[in-house]
Amino acid sequence: MNTSIPEVPRYIPAPPTREPLEFADLVVIDLQQCATQEGRDKLARQVRDAMSSVGFFYVVNHGYTQAQTDRIFDLADIAFTNVDSEEKKLYAGRMKETGSHQGYKLRNYWHIDSGVHDQVEAYNINRDVRMKQHPVALRPFLGELEAFGRHNHFNVLHPLLRLLALGLELPEETFVNLHGYNSISETFIRFMKYYPRSEEEETKTRNVWMKGHTDFGSVTLLYSQPVSALQILSPDGKWRWIRHIDNALVINTGDAMEFLSGGFYKPTIHRVVQPPKDQSNWTRLSVFYFSLPDDNTKLVPFADSPVLRKYGIQRRCEDVDAPTMEEWRKGRTSAFGQSVLRQGNETGTQEEVIQGLVVKHYN
Repeated sequence: MNTSIPEVPRYIPAPPTREPLEFADLVVIDLQQCATQEGRDKLARQVRDAMSSVGFFYVVNHGYTQAQTDRIFDLADIAFTNVDSEEKKLYAGRMKETGSHQGYKLRNYWHIDSGVHDQVEAYNINRDVRMKQHPVALRPFLGELEAFGRHNHFNVLHPLLRLLALGLELPEETFVNLHGYNSISETFIRFMKYYPRSEEEETKTRNVWMKGHTDFGSVTLLYSQPVSALQILSPDGKWRWIRHIDNALVINTGDAMEFLSGGFYKPTIHRVVQPPKDQSNWTRLSVFYFSLPDDNTKLVPFADSPVLRKYGIQRRCEDVDAPTMEEWRKGRTSAFGQSVLRQGNETGTQEEVIQGLVVKHYN
């Protein structure tokens, strides 16, 4: 039996942009400081301030070297360059039918605007990489991908969940206990590749590649890459770009954390737009770890938080009507890019209803 690992082509990323973009000013969290209680208390204050202001922050010293991160991008690119279109179809996800992201999201699946569909491919892998079969080209690397998922889960996600709990003056393990590695959950790795579009499509969509939205899980980990395209809606109503930092992670929270924190940690609206001119002909490869609470988690606030008792709870619905994580992620996953959106009450918004609750998209 041949157990050798095939050689993997190096993925060559684009050079960072030189365009004078207006970047968001984000705090940088040094995870090494989590080693002490004093350090965790300090970081918890920083994270709480970041989440109550801009809603995104960077993480450095997360345990992966630049070489390890480069290796993951090399493996991520295999899913797109070493798998042909027919094999991709064999492993296509059935998001609309199942409410699960596992497998490929093929190009042209999402409707963006004015009849234009996306030019984005994604491959989604449950953190339990053995749960489903994978394309032939990826199979020799499942051990590495499993190790990558474990690293994100235990060495990045769990420390961040502890900081978020401390920010609400809750026991440190409060949110960790809802994110079991072996629980029934859809926490997953995503590889995503954006391809350049035609001038006609850019005009019809006003250069928007993915409408402004919130993530539906608890915490999103994005490995920073140099093609500028991600923007966040700042509190002053301006869209600002996310700056690339070598070997940093870009972190934001989603709907599930908003539910659990009684509205204290609000998910920030973000979108993807056409890259600046000096990067417009490059593909954009992204690596994510999307975390979701266990499927059976009832998405109700931790009302015993001293912080929530002080500042009040902003519920999106009564606790008795709150969805489980399974219900919310299935509703959001099935509808995204597929449902017909209605005009929203706020200028520049469109809406859909998921589990009886209004979900907004920003165009």
